[in-house]
Amino acid sequence: MQFGSHVLIIDPEVETAQIITMMRQTIQHDFRRKGAIVGLSGGVDSATVLGLAVKAYGPERVLAVMMPEQDSSPVSEQYAAQMAETYGVTAITEDLTAGLAGFDCYGRRDDAVRSVFPDYDPSQDEIKLVLPTDLLDRGSLNVYSLSLSRPGGEERKRVLPVAAYLQIVAASNMKQRSRMLMLYYHAEQRNYAVIGTANRNEHAQGFFVKYGDGGADIQPIQHLYKTQVYQLAHYLGVTPEIIKRTPTTDTYSAECSQEEFYFRLPFEQMDLIWYGLDNQIPAADVAAALQISAQQVENVYRDLSQKSRSTEYLRSKPLMVR
Repeated sequence: MQFGSHVLIIDPEVETAQIITMMRQTIQHDFRRKGAIVGLSGGVDSATVLGLAVKAYGPERVLAVMMPEQDSSPVSEQYAAQMAETYGVTAITEDLTAGLAGFDCYGRRDDAVRSVFPDYDPSQDEIKLVLPTDLLDRGSLNVYSLSLSRPGGEERKRVLPVAAYLQIVAASNMKQRSRMLMLYYHAEQRNYAVIGTANRNEHAQGFFVKYGDGGADIQPIQHLYKTQVYQLAHYLGVTPEIIKRTPTTDTYSAECSQEEFYFRLPFEQMDLIWYGLDNQIPAADVAAALQISAQQVENVYRDLSQKSRSTEYLRSKPLMVR
């Protein structure tokens, strides 16, 4: 059969049954925990994982925790609350703004931003980090730029010096690590397990924070490409608003999609190219399926391989002296 998007099609019913069997075995029998904690972000991944947890343990043994902070979109909490209500799950809100301010998360980040834009005013300006959008055509390096938007529509963009980039990321990563701290508080209080929400794209390409959103007791969708997560979401009854929503980082004050922040391609394109790389499909065959050139596919192959290599340390366990 000719290579095409059909290779990413899964049987959601069979996949769901396999996942919840694993979840029950691991959480209840191996870890001896009574239920599940899910950090609910208002995105499709966490909504899908919440649906899986409800099927595995029942809504009465699942707690959804929403963890907004000052840069979060209000829509995220709204969609998350709707999703918890749809599944009949108890949901609580833990606002992390004060804790992050106590760590000086915002101040450390803003100092780095001002090293690039000295007139930056966090009370009115919005910022985000973005990568080049020309991956298909140029295979350019993953060099970040800082985008600053002013009220009235003015937008400026500058390539980030390494020191500023590292400081912004280090400060921003406090958000993910604070969320995991909060999830484990509620898990340990109830003798529950923390259920991770990372998909294959995020895990294998390093789009997660070590000991932040990468830290969990179990990762039930880590083996699934993003487009496959959407198939599960439809099957599990995730609300249309979440399914239609553009996946965002929800980390910076300006709206920032995952595509412009990290992946650089729509998931429909990237997943098929990545499947080709994983399964040693010739670039020409993948190109024919997507109606692009073999060189463009090769550009993405290199980018995916480079991201996997450069983020290997994120997936490694702590090393021990033997």
